[in-house]
Amino acid sequence: MNDQSPAFGQADLTNCERELIHLAGSVQPHGLLLTLQEPALTVLQASANVAGLLGAQPGDLLGRSLRELGAEVDATVRELARDPQLGELAPLRTTLTVRGTPQVFEGSLHRVPGQGLVVELEPEPGEPVSADLDGALARALQRFNGAATVGTLADAVVRVFRDLTGYDRVMVYQFDPDGHGKVIAEARDPRLESLLGHHYPSTDIPQRARELYLRNRVRVLVDVDAPAAPLQPARLPEGAELDMSMCSLRSMSPLHLQYLRNMGVTATLVVSLVREGRLWGLVACHHYAARRLPYALRAASDLLAEVIATRLAAIENYAYAQVAIQVRRLEQRLIEATSTEGDWRLALLRNPRTLLQPLDASGAVLFHDDEVLTTGEVPSTPQLRALRDWIETRPREDLFACSAVEQANPALSALTPTASGVIAVRLSNHRPDYLMWLRKEQLMSVTWAGNPGKPMIDDDPLQLSPRRSFAAWSEMVRGTAAPWTGGELALARAIGTALNDIIVQVNAVRLLIAEHQLARLRATVGGANEAVIVADADHRTLFANEAFHRLTGRDARALPDLDALAACFVEADAARRRLATLGNDGRSWRAELTLALEPPVPVALRVEVVPARDGTVLGHILVLENLTATRRAAQAREHLEQALARARPLATAAGQDELGSAILANASLAAMDIADGPSAPSVVPVLEELEASTQRATLLYERIRRFRRGR
Repeated sequence: MNDQSPAFGQADLTNCERELIHLAGSVQPHGLLLTLQEPALTVLQASANVAGLLGAQPGDLLGRSLRELGAEVDATVRELARDPQLGELAPLRTTLTVRGTPQVFEGSLHRVPGQGLVVELEPEPGEPVSADLDGALARALQRFNGAATVGTLADAVVRVFRDLTGYDRVMVYQFDPDGHGKVIAEARDPRLESLLGHHYPSTDIPQRARELYLRNRVRVLVDVDAPAAPLQPARLPEGAELDMSMCSLRSMSPLHLQYLRNMGVTATLVVSLVREGRLWGLVACHHYAARRLPYALRAASDLLAEVIATRLAAIENYAYAQVAIQVRRLEQRLIEATSTEGDWRLALLRNPRTLLQPLDASGAVLFHDDEVLTTGEVPSTPQLRALRDWIETRPREDLFACSAVEQANPALSALTPTASGVIAVRLSNHRPDYLMWLRKEQLMSVTWAGNPGKPMIDDDPLQLSPRRSFAAWSEMVRGTAAPWTGGELALARAIGTALNDIIVQVNAVRLLIAEHQLARLRATVGGANEAVIVADADHRTLFANEAFHRLTGRDARALPDLDALAACFVEADAARRRLATLGNDGRSWRAELTLALEPPVPVALRVEVVPARDGTVLGHILVLENLTATRRAAQAREHLEQALARARPLATAAGQDELGSAILANASLAAMDIADGPSAPSVVPVLEELEASTQRATLLYERIRRFRRGR
């Protein structure tokens, strides 16, 4: 395989991943492109179709000022070019005189660093945009706000986009971790065959195209058979080709065009759905005749995609928060079992349904203290130990997940019937202790849009072409289990975290009542992630683990008793009074304090009173939790709420109506759905992403309003 990236139009199926699609050097013929040199706005490049659209030959424009095309377009471009960045497309609307007749053009402007300003213009479509566009968008946002799951949101998205744009088929296309796509929602003309549920291999969208989808969120193809208009000259004066990554009119790869012809598609609109900087999926719109979408509808599509992303963030974060509730219930059951039976492990595995059903697993195994305990359908103990030993050889992670163990390690093929899939959470930092969930092999019939592994041969057997058959093709997948979902992985990680906490607490109790086990238990508690202190009934410090030392900078030798511990806090006097009452009423308690560090560190102090069998107090377990991340989340939430509060009166003063209010309402609703939880990822980046997304959505709406007012 050639290591060089093929030039635009020179790729085949062996190297299309590396095709330089951003250096297309041509545009779709319904619009024109001019590359301008600043500050004089001298024309450096012009697409060949200016002759037909403006009545001027490209060569006659080169080296001349944009002003010669009209004072209005010159003034409009200069005004927009005042933005020192201009990285995103800035909409513009202007009137040009074409063959003696004034004609309205719409388009966009952006700056390519080191190359110049790029102006793209299209004749204004004859079909007017609905006067109720703002109302339609506001109603769309209301539908999105009512979606509680990804599925219901996707169904709302396809209906909204089909009503808004009029394309024959609209799909929401979601990517899995391997880059394969699946159609999860569809709205279509009844004459068309459904593609709902069809899978598409990752190779259908090359990596370079995915990268461009992240930068240029809306892409339109007007006519798959329309000849491209090349840029003249092909290179800029310094010899480089124009970077067309952000160009709306950029020609598409011949391979992609052939791909669409094979599907019978003539025109497309593709809108990116971006989550946390990654391509979550696409809204893909297909039409079976040529179709040009007005700029206002393209901008509206971009706005909707941004709002959809915020709703996805809220839905997915809410699911994580629900995980915390399930884990807390399990944790309570295990703690009760520990106090009544002395062993949390028996309670964990006693009821298979309780442990297996939440993760839709067929079996589970616990490796703990050199014992192997199982429930459900599992392989033999030697096979389970072999699985554990293999996982131990892999990069050290708190959670390991695989849905095809046999493919990952053929030596473990004997596990396939009962353990094709595995999730393993680590329960110790220094021992091979794990809790694992297993899934047995599931023969799956996967429907692909064409055979993903079949060589695609054109009429010339020496020429490769894109996939020619899009008839539904099913394959039977063997040796795998159903893939683990993001929610199941989050639940497994949360249960592992809870078990680790329980293990620490149980071993801390044993530390008080079993001196002969002290050395072994010190290693377990000492290596825990939680900051733990153990004190006797007289408040003398018996033990402080390494996590406590890392958090406070002090070890047990510097803390002979709990009175010395109180001195670690900014609120030393209050902490000393509270700690002095330990054991008086036998009740556990929790308080929020501040460690006297530089800078100060907010913590939650949880104190558990450990009773002896005779009813006296045996001792105390104190656990410190760093609240810095929690406080940051609260600050981020407050900052977002303040930003929304400031935006509402500004929106009213600016005359924004139903749509503007709907954008802010969407953000407020998303903010309420974003919940903290011990199993959830940090909500700070989610809240910051929501704030930035809302600001961008507001900006996009303001651009639409200015554009529609003719500014």
